[in-house]
Amino acid sequence: MTSLPTPHPGTAPLPPLVTRTVPLTPADGTALLSLLPATDARNTTSWVRRGEGLVGWGRAASVTAHGDSRFATLETWWRSVSASAVVRDEVDLPGTGPVAFGAVSYAADSPVGATLVVPSVVVGRRRDQWWVTTTTTTDALPPSVEPVVADDVEAPGEVAFADGSLSPTEWAGAVAEAVSRIQRGDLDKVVLARDLDVRTESPIDVRWLLSRLAESYESTWVFAVDGLVGATPEMLVRREKGLVTSRVLAGTIRRTGDDEHDLALAASLARSSKDLEEHEYAVRSVADALAPHCSSMNVPEAPFVLHLSNVMHLATDVAGVLTDSTSSLSLAASLHPSAAVCGTPTPVADALISELEHMDRGRYAGPVGWMDASGDGEWGIALRSGAINPDDPRRMSLYAGCGIVAGSVPEDEVAESDAKLIPMRDALTARS
Repeated sequence: MTSLPTPHPGTAPLPPLVTRTVPLTPADGTALLSLLPATDARNTTSWVRRGEGLVGWGRAASVTAHGDSRFATLETWWRSVSASAVVRDEVDLPGTGPVAFGAVSYAADSPVGATLVVPSVVVGRRRDQWWVTTTTTTDALPPSVEPVVADDVEAPGEVAFADGSLSPTEWAGAVAEAVSRIQRGDLDKVVLARDLDVRTESPIDVRWLLSRLAESYESTWVFAVDGLVGATPEMLVRREKGLVTSRVLAGTIRRTGDDEHDLALAASLARSSKDLEEHEYAVRSVADALAPHCSSMNVPEAPFVLHLSNVMHLATDVAGVLTDSTSSLSLAASLHPSAAVCGTPTPVADALISELEHMDRGRYAGPVGWMDASGDGEWGIALRSGAINPDDPRRMSLYAGCGIVAGSVPEDEVAESDAKLIPMRDALTARS
């Protein structure tokens, strides 16, 4: 494994990546996630939705950055590394050739920072097309590999959950304080998150979580990068062949399991002034951030209701035609933090988050996804997620957040955050 440093003027050139992509013909019924071999959490990567996407393992190269310039540092590194790469690509689709998976801290001052990882092996699927990409930093073209279905995935055993930085009661108090600040006119909206501590009997196998999340939440993007794992329903930005799209979620209601009742709840969500107000802030922040880079933008006037297995969200898909060469990572940087994970106005909301949450979000609510050498890629928001402790694979932190506006009720927000913690809790406690 080679970890490449951030390039600086005057330093020796980086060893070039040597990348080979070839078509793959897996056996009928093969699932992308089933091809992940056993390895540690930091070197397992995933971006999968409805059975399509990318999975990877190993680490041919990586970089970590901190501070306000973390996005720019990652972008500079990737441009340098991908431009000097020796590439043989026999498939030529978005996601083939050199690919980097990334996860970026929500806050600039987070000690976790931002990272890009170039796996040694990536397997991709787009509709009926499959491929495998191998990458090294040696002089020789890497041999192709034949991925095999893994059968050694084990459950983490007994799981214990404990309050994180704040108890539910303490967090409800933080919500009440936020509502008070909003009602007196300090800001329009703030997103407050809470964490949950996890301890497991056996080391957590990322593959166990990924497969359970994919089974239960097929309409989400199931991701893993550098120990961060989850299933996000929110596409921050996709860039593909000049088209830019973003899915905005804000406004949530919990499902009951009764289809008729849930339809009535969906109708009430679509009419809720509190949720529509929260959603409008989020959509406006995304459209304003993308506008300088796009033409012919399409911003629907009204949201639709996105049905997930445990909750429903107000959702809007924003689209535009890219008018410059801005990469998907740079577009993600321009969108972060959106009103969906921070609030409005951003500086005031961000300061209130630091005051009331009493925790480091790490990479929760930050951009997570992938990018290829052309700059195309997909970046979601790291929601419904958790981070495996890098020093103890039996420990993990889970995160969930809620948008707070003037009409928010603290007890209802606690219930909503509990609903958003369910995907990760269930994935951890599922039985084989």
